Amino acid sequence: MTESVQLIKDGHITKLLLNRPEVYNSIDLDLVQRLQERLLYLAMDNTSRAVVISGNGKAFCAGGDLKWMLNFPRGTSAALHELSARLHQSVLEIRRMKKPVIAAINGIAVGAGFSLALACDFRIMARSAFLQQAYTSAGLCLDGGGSFTLPRIVGLARALEIVAFDQRIPAEQALAWGLVTQVVDDGLALEEAVKIARQLAQVSMNSFGWSKKLLTDSFHTSFEAQLEREREGIRSCAAHPDGQEGIRAFIEKRKPVFNPE
Repeated sequence: MTESVQLIKDGHITKLLLNRPEVYNSIDLDLVQRLQERLLYLAMDNTSRAVVISGNGKAFCAGGDLKWMLNFPRGTSAALHELSARLHQSVLEIRRMKKPVIAAINGIAVGAGFSLALACDFRIMARSAFLQQAYTSAGLCLDGGGSFTLPRIVGLARALEIVAFDQRIPAEQALAWGLVTQVVDDGLALEEAVKIARQLAQVSMNSFGWSKKLLTDSFHTSFEAQLEREREGIRSCAAHPDGQEGIRAFIEKRKPVFNPE
């Protein structure tokens, strides 16, 4: 049986490829279960220092598989209840993961695919691809963390515009709005994402993990609580071997080595 999410290791980089190209990598229960399982595994896999998520074929992800939902034995509402629970766990794993997660948007990223891409730390987008939230045109509302990530990336007014009008967002517009990190020529999104992942694999995962957590949590903590978390984080980082290596390298005027082979 073909795996609906392929896990491919390449040194310290791991690629997760959504693998239902015949339906533009739309999400059914099997795909989202496999995605959740692989993200849980990678969160604890010390040999992987960066993760790249992309899609096989022409699409990144066309969102939820509406045909699967309509045929769900207990009805569409129950299908979405179960599907969103798994998707949300996957998104939580991405946001909690100490290592960087990069979306290689090789084609359309629509609905849940849009939210999945926004959950990643960085997004590399093919020039002919487009983003679209798509939920409201189907009489639904955002899920997959989209209602949290979207206004924090583009601001509330722009987020409401995206939700209300549900227009396709081409690559250059997505870049101008800050929705993606970089736009590349078609066919190069995965390659460029892996290249960036290799660069990020050389940084301190402990430092990156703390910084990612502090930035993510900053939106729902008080200033005083955030200062205390920063103090806890920098104390912990200083005690970690990476922190000790970084401080020594600075004093010795050399480049730190956080990932000795």
